[in-house]
Amino acid sequence: MALSPSRTGIAPLVLPPSCERALLERFLRAEAMALWAVRAAQTQQLPRHVQTFLQRHETDEQDHLRQFEGMLGTMSQRPATLPTVPSQWEMLAVLLFGYEALGLEFATLLAGIRPDLSDILEDEQVHVGFFEKELRAILAGGETGAQQAREAARTWWKKLPRTVDRYLQDPSLEPYRSGLRTHILGVIGRRFVNLGLLADGTLSHSQ
Repeated sequence: MALSPSRTGIAPLVLPPSCERALLERFLRAEAMALWAVRAAQTQQLPRHVQTFLQRHETDEQDHLRQFEGMLGTMSQRPATLPTVPSQWEMLAVLLFGYEALGLEFATLLAGIRPDLSDILEDEQVHVGFFEKELRAILAGGETGAQQAREAARTWWKKLPRTVDRYLQDPSLEPYRSGLRTHILGVIGRRFVNLGLLADGTLSHSQ
């Protein structure tokens, strides 16, 4: 796997073209999960600027889903009911940030094979950046909100390895699975640590 520089401090991986369809399928799954979470989030009482962003965010996710469904010739899973999400913005922001960070990693991998899809990568970077900014404000605010965000982060982080394992179950990814798993968990974990949501030592114990 070739390496290239990354803003996050961890070099992104570049997979061979044989992995393209698997990455398209995984990004479609990640986008669908993010879309349902964003829709569910909009049913909560949120700051006005967050509601405005989530409305635009939903439109982006819908556009991505349609594009990838067309490329794959398949439909994404469409649950009958919206998922249950936290009512507290401090915890909900962590959930949305986590989903977006995961989607960004698959968008980055995909753009390494399909540079023509770099506009989707840019959208994902904007989404992650928004939630990073919101979480910085939460952590710099009252202690109660900061503690709620950190507790939500620890809970979400414990579930992430199993989620990543499910995403990487494809024969074309098998030769790269171990490296991909370590890389994805490392990049997302570093985002959580850099924000102050997780302690540095948490990463080595969860991977």
